[in-house]
Amino acid sequence: MADREAYSKRQLSDDGKALEKVHVATLVAHALVLCAVVLPMVVAERYHDVLAIAAACFMFALFALQIVLKRAAESVRNRNLANFLVTRDSREQIQELFAMTDMLQAAETYEDAGAVLMATARRLLPGYGAALFVFNNSRDRLDLARAWDMPEGYRVPEMLSPSNCWALKRGKPHINSPSAGTLCCAHHPSHIATVEMPMMACGQLHGLLIIAHPDTEDAYNEIMEIRRLGRALADSMSLALSNISLREKLRTQSLRDPLTGLYNRRYMEDALERFVSLGSRTGASTAVIMLDLDNFKKLNDEHGHAKGDAVLRDVAAQIVGCLRPTDVVCRYGGEELVAILPDCSLEDVLEKAEILRQRIESLSASHECAISASLGVATIPETATSATDIVPIADAALYAAKKAGKNCVVAAEKRAGREAPRLTAIKSKQN
Repeated sequence: MADREAYSKRQLSDDGKALEKVHVATLVAHALVLCAVVLPMVVAERYHDVLAIAAACFMFALFALQIVLKRAAESVRNRNLANFLVTRDSREQIQELFAMTDMLQAAETYEDAGAVLMATARRLLPGYGAALFVFNNSRDRLDLARAWDMPEGYRVPEMLSPSNCWALKRGKPHINSPSAGTLCCAHHPSHIATVEMPMMACGQLHGLLIIAHPDTEDAYNEIMEIRRLGRALADSMSLALSNISLREKLRTQSLRDPLTGLYNRRYMEDALERFVSLGSRTGASTAVIMLDLDNFKKLNDEHGHAKGDAVLRDVAAQIVGCLRPTDVVCRYGGEELVAILPDCSLEDVLEKAEILRQRIESLSASHECAISASLGVATIPETATSATDIVPIADAALYAAKKAGKNCVVAAEKRAGREAPRLTAIKSKQN
């Protein structure tokens, strides 16, 4: 588009110069005709015929110049009209981009941002297909967030590797056009011409926008013309992706423990209330496992805090891998962890707790130090009545496991009427 505007300006300048020359020539022709008309009054009669012929030639030249002048004026007028249309289109594109930026400020997720981008791209680039890729949390690949109107024969991959994309390697737009002989990315799947726009904001890459041309003939030139507009779309989108990523990061930090990646205590309390309320409506049991690593201070003193952090991370991974996706695992504080198991009876949670104890104890071989855990178990409605008292009851069962020799599972005894729950050792294994 920029090349087209520059070409139009040059043509308009050349037409203006030509028009000025024709205008000067027309004035000269008028002067000559005037001379041919006036001279017969002052010269001899024998020169009248010559002057008449000269006047006729000058009149013919004046007529021809008038025609040329009219055509030049029409050409200038047409070019002015074309420039007006280009300016109007540019103004509309700017308005669309401003509207897109305004809508993106309200986008809370990548899905919302992708929907705004799709609606704007379809208005600004009708007939073109596009695909939006966003970096995953580990930033080792890009996942497909949204794709629309892609040409037939172009298969959009579900994920991309940054090492296979020249646009991401260079941080600049890159054109894949096999018909024009350009260097194509390793992930480019077909003969379709595309332009890839890296989305960068705050010095960091956040995603990739691919715009595909539906035709194979003259596709390279068409892609070159819309490259500037595609870059504007990518720049507006990159800021939105950066803001969404920042909000997700802050939200994760407010809900997750940075060391283990488990949920924190605040999230645990909210989740427990939610599960207990749901269980009271459906009649299902809600179980809580309170877990504490045995002799963890001694492990830190003898092997260092780095070893203690590594053990905590591996214990958290073992617990998450053993439980269901619907279960919630939290770091309660220090080396204490809590697992909430909705729709789980006391017998089932005891079996699950024993499996956890065994898996934690198996980490001793890999870390070359003694690792074990004591676990306390409580459930609603078998041993507790509400979300307020189930955690203290599970905590009391945990301390009973400590007193029983550690490395064991202890559950609160089932309630009998309004009597306080009693603690009973269900399974134990001495160190």
